[in-house]
Amino acid sequence: MTEEFEAHRARLRAVAYRMLGSTGEADDALQDAWLRVSRADTGDVENPAAWLTTVVARVCLNMLRSREHRREEPLERAAAVGVADPEEEALLADSVGLALLVVLDTLAPAERLAFVLHDMFQVPFDEIAPMVEKTPAAARQLASRARRRVKGAPSPSADLPRQRRVVGAYLAATRGGDFDALLALLHPDVVLRADRAVVPTPEPILVAGARPVAEGAMASLGRAQLAGLVLADGRVAVAMLEHGRLRVLLRFTFDGDLISGIDVVAERERLAEIEVGTVG
Repeated sequence: MTEEFEAHRARLRAVAYRMLGSTGEADDALQDAWLRVSRADTGDVENPAAWLTTVVARVCLNMLRSREHRREEPLERAAAVGVADPEEEALLADSVGLALLVVLDTLAPAERLAFVLHDMFQVPFDEIAPMVEKTPAAARQLASRARRRVKGAPSPSADLPRQRRVVGAYLAATRGGDFDALLALLHPDVVLRADRAVVPTPEPILVAGARPVAEGAMASLGRAQLAGLVLADGRVAVAMLEHGRLRVLLRFTFDGDLISGIDVVAERERLAEIEVGTVG
């Protein structure tokens, strides 16, 4: 089975990455799966590709389920862990669609597995069902619910094109470290509010004025490399990922073509209340 595993490694890693949203965790999943494969009796395996996909998917499902108790990690601790290859992580996120990864992170583990395997890798529901301990019909419902979350965002704001243009420029300036371009997008009296999960403080953070807000944005240059545009309650927002998980969401208010307010959301309870979807 060694040759089969290596022959299908690229596809198996793609499955693991879409399940977990992190290259480091995807590689860990493949290593765990290989250990299981090497100890298994594979004499009766008729379809190695399907069987290996099942093994990897089960490992990923267990990892997703064990993730829940770590969701409240402080951002500094999560960021300190780092990623195996930040450039590869960013490229993979772009290839899959960062907004899609953000929405996938909001799904329950079984929903994510059903959606990823069926909608992205065409795995039949009768093969998915045993992995989630459901009937094929129930597995189909899991994927359907996930699909609605991915595609069924609230009706967007009427000025969505303008929001996309301004927020896209904000993200590009932050990613590129272009302080002057960022400053030009901010209203002189812009106010940024950040909850206590962003940086542990007794009170939420409040920063007023274009220059201080721009300086703060420049400090998040590294995190911005794994950020992208999403819809948050029907308005364009910026989502930032850490190790495949939605960690920070920036919501914006506008005065004409200028950003007049930024709400930085990192508390898990607040993030859970926001309907997140793809920009389209």
